[in-house]
Amino acid sequence: MKKYSYGLKKLKIIEQIAIVFFIAVVFPMSISGFIINNINQQSVRHQLRESAILVASMVSDEIDFIVKTNESTLGQIADTLEYLPTKASKQKFIKDFSRRYPNCEDIILAKDVKELENVTQKFNLDNKPVMSTQMRDGSFLVVIFGVDNWDSQLFKSLENDNRQIYIMDKNNRLLSSHNFTPDVFAETIKILPDDKIEDAPVLFGDEKNRPIVYLHRQNPDITIVVNTTENMAKKAILDNRVKIILAVLSTILSMMVLIGFYIYYLYINIRQLFKAVIALSKGNYQRQIRLLTTSFTPYEIVFLANEFNNMASEIHKSYLQLKRNNIELKKLNEFRSNLLDTVSHELRTPLTSIQGYTSRLMRQDIVIDEETKQKSLRIIKEQSERLKRLIEDLLTIPDIEGMRLRTVNTNVWLNDVLEQSKLLLRKNDGHDIIINLSDDFPQVYADKGRLEQVFVNLFENAVKYSYPDTPIIVDTAVQGDIAVIRVKNSCDKIPEKKLKTLFEKFVRLDDNMTRTTRGSGLGLFIVKGLVEAMEGSITLSSTDEGFCAEVRIKLAGEDE
Repeated sequence: MKKYSYGLKKLKIIEQIAIVFFIAVVFPMSISGFIINNINQQSVRHQLRESAILVASMVSDEIDFIVKTNESTLGQIADTLEYLPTKASKQKFIKDFSRRYPNCEDIILAKDVKELENVTQKFNLDNKPVMSTQMRDGSFLVVIFGVDNWDSQLFKSLENDNRQIYIMDKNNRLLSSHNFTPDVFAETIKILPDDKIEDAPVLFGDEKNRPIVYLHRQNPDITIVVNTTENMAKKAILDNRVKIILAVLSTILSMMVLIGFYIYYLYINIRQLFKAVIALSKGNYQRQIRLLTTSFTPYEIVFLANEFNNMASEIHKSYLQLKRNNIELKKLNEFRSNLLDTVSHELRTPLTSIQGYTSRLMRQDIVIDEETKQKSLRIIKEQSERLKRLIEDLLTIPDIEGMRLRTVNTNVWLNDVLEQSKLLLRKNDGHDIIINLSDDFPQVYADKGRLEQVFVNLFENAVKYSYPDTPIIVDTAVQGDIAVIRVKNSCDKIPEKKLKTLFEKFVRLDDNMTRTTRGSGLGLFIVKGLVEAMEGSITLSSTDEGFCAEVRIKLAGEDE
């Protein structure tokens, strides 16, 4: 199948999660913050408008209350003056009352309307509030209020309010103010409409974030203007905007921290999966996934890791079994090769001797004397026995390997076994076999024929590999209920690595290229199988002094 490549970059998981996080979280949160900020700005604008209208109404109500209170006070003063008989007493009362009345700056008696107008005009030029009432004698009682006292009464409840509040007469002259600024006041007067709606708060101006409200009254004829300053509007909107931005950023940051922890644990565990898969692909079947397990670790990854570990374990077991099978096949191959080698070396020689001497005895053209005939027959017999022993050894191998070798154990005198083994030895090549056995040595529990076969093989090995003209020493001892027989010979020290392989099939001290002695390499393998079949044991050791084979056989019991 043809593969098509579109040049798209393959993103890592952490990169994909970052993109998804931006698209699914950061982008929507940013848009939501923008929308919330606009909604909040509209809400703040509405709140500023409503609060400006409310402040205008509050100031109007305060003016009504002050006017009514002062009118009541002014009427009381006028009534009191009506009952005073002399002008001097009236002046004294006015003077005393002016000191006691905190809102009053001065009290004047105007003789007529003209004098009243002059007084009113004079104090209005100084932006001081003036109230008057006509008395019975036609004169007018005029009260001049201090500007500071008037302002403190009007704006007492608005001390902490940052709005600018102006109270003006019908000619837009400033009567009282709160947070007065000349420049702002001049700009406000410019945009104040000439035709005013009476007795109702009205918004005017073009600034959306700076609502300006006027409230025009007929009694008294004044205009109240509430101006929301630019700093106040900005602060209100900006404070809420900052809070919204901080809230959005805090939410995104919190989500980033949580997702970061999740990505961290997820990425570490996925990396473990990657490493395990790579190790498995390179033949490391023992590699196991070790997850960093926390509450952030997904169940699916834990399940996948467990299944992977089980799969890797099964593969490792199969690999080990395959390896063992390969070793067995290799051993079988070596067995086949060694068997062929043994047949070619060990069977060919006796068969050749038997064939040669048999042909010699069968010749009719020569006369063979009796001595030569006996010698030939003896050689044929020896070679036949050698051939028989080799065949018996080969036939014994399957029984030993299949643990089917059976022995008939009885009480046996060890001296008889050792002496008979010496007699069965084909040749000793000049080596004396010295047996150190006490006369009262107890009987052993073993198969006599098999035990003789064991020591014949041990004696043959000792003779083959001993230094010339050195004795073969057989030492015996009793250790508890075990008879210990040690067969020693003098030879070169055998390396430990080679010593461990001598019980294997077809293993010889000299290899095929350097062999100088006869033998199939089955002797010690068969010896070990026979001894273990008789519930005994055999160990080999080698030192600078020589070689030792130690056989341990159970002693015969009374019931046996």
